[in-house]
Amino acid sequence: MRDADMAEIEQNDFNLNISRYVSTAQAEEEIDLKAVHGDLEKIEQAVVVAKQRHNAFLAELGLPLLP
Repeated sequence: MRDADMAEIEQNDFNLNISRYVSTAQAEEEIDLKAVHGDLEKIEQAVVVAKQRHNAFLAELGLPLLP
């Protein structure tokens, strides 16, 4: 919270709109790209393992395998 003096209010043509005096912008969250990349690599590995396991079940059933 901050106080605006009369000179500042006058400079703003007596407009008391809050956005003239207080910024409502929020800082963006910083993203750790190395951590995100590591997470994606782990997910990709999990997909590979899951697909291999699923293809084993499909092979037992005589069904076509996933590519």
